[in-house]
Parts: sequence; C-alpha cells; structure tokens
Amino acid sequence: MVDAPVVAVRGEAYREVAPELARFAVTASARGRDRESTLARLAERAAAVRVLLDEAGPAVERRETGQLRVWPETRRSGERVVAYHGSVGTTVTVQDFTALGELMLRLADQDQVEVAGPWWSLRPDSPAHREARHAAIADALARAREYAEALGARVTALLELADTGVPAAPPMLARAAFAKGGPAAPPELELDPQPQSVQAAVEARFTISEPVLG
Repeated sequence: MVDAPVVAVRGEAYREVAPELARFAVTASARGRDRESTLARLAERAAAVRVLLDEAGPAVERRETGQLRVWPETRRSGERVVAYHGSVGTTVTVQDFTALGELMLRLADQDQVEVAGPWWSLRPDSPAHREARHAAIADALARAREYAEALGARVTALLELADTGVPAAPPMLARAAFAKGGPAAPPELELDPQPQSVQAAVEARFTISEPVLG
C-alpha cells in the first residue's frame, strides 16, 4: 500500500488588540536625622498612598507592596550616620483606564511620592490569545489547501499539529515619571493605551489526495 502524499505547512496569526490592564509603580520616600523620625514619616506617606488607592475603589484591581528599604547615610570619612533614608514601593494594577491618569496624578501630588508607568498588558487568559491560535490553525489549513489545489489534489486528513510558539514580543509600555513639584495643582493627564501584539504559530502536516501532475 502506497502512503498518501503529505503536505507540511506553517500557520501564523498576528493581531493588535486593545490592552486590558495597566500597571504603574508608586514609591513613597522619607529622609531624616534619626531612624525613628524617618520611619514615622515614611509610614505616614505610605498611609496617604493607601488612602488614595482605597478611594479609587474598583478601578484598582490589584496592588502589591514591593521593596521596603531603610538605610543610613554616612560621612565619607567614616561610619558616622548623618541621616536615614527610607522608601516603600507599591505596584498598582488598574482595569478602568478612564480613572488611570487622574489617579496617577493624585498620587504624584503627594509629598515625596514618585509615580512611574503605566505598563500596558493583556490578561494571561485573554480571549485574544485563543483567537490568535484559532487564526493560526485556519491559516495553516488554508495554506495546505492552496498547495493541494496547485497540485490538482485536495486535503484529506490532519496528521499532526504542533504549537511552535513565537518569539517574545518586546513589551508594549509607556513610561512617565512624576514627582511633587510645588504647590500648584497637578495638570490633567490623558493617557493613550498602547495596542498589544498577540501572535500565534503552528506547524501542521496534512495528507492530500493523489496529485494530478502534467
């Protein structure tokens, strides 16, 4: 029995879709002559950040406290401590982009608070990933049919399908940094969400009917 002819193809799909999440970082800092006053000031500023995040309500999907740092500043000539520094960072994930700019500016308007971001992304289980995979499979099947038709044949069965993955795309992000700049009210800020790249690729092998050559 003669094996059926086989055609091997690669299917690919590329989409640009709107982001679903935005992340930004908030860092509260303090400096003082002694450790106790520095820690007290740092705790006060971190609490003010928490209050503003609480007021944002459901617009904030998630927040995570990151690195807490407290360190002494010494004179160059020895170990004598002349001041203490402290900082605490929080990563904030926002799903309501209409509230994002205002929230970032309100946080940046706090004393000794730095805001950086946003970084745009999709959810790990976003439907966009599934849709891209389906499109990659459809592309593979369409290519196989084109090759078969060119030979006067038709696709008869799927032998193998493999998800080959795609190279990691560079992160789609925008970065802006804000710091307390004086008594003036913070300006309004409009942010344009950056489209996110979604890619999928598969390799497939199909059997085809006997080609009509000549």
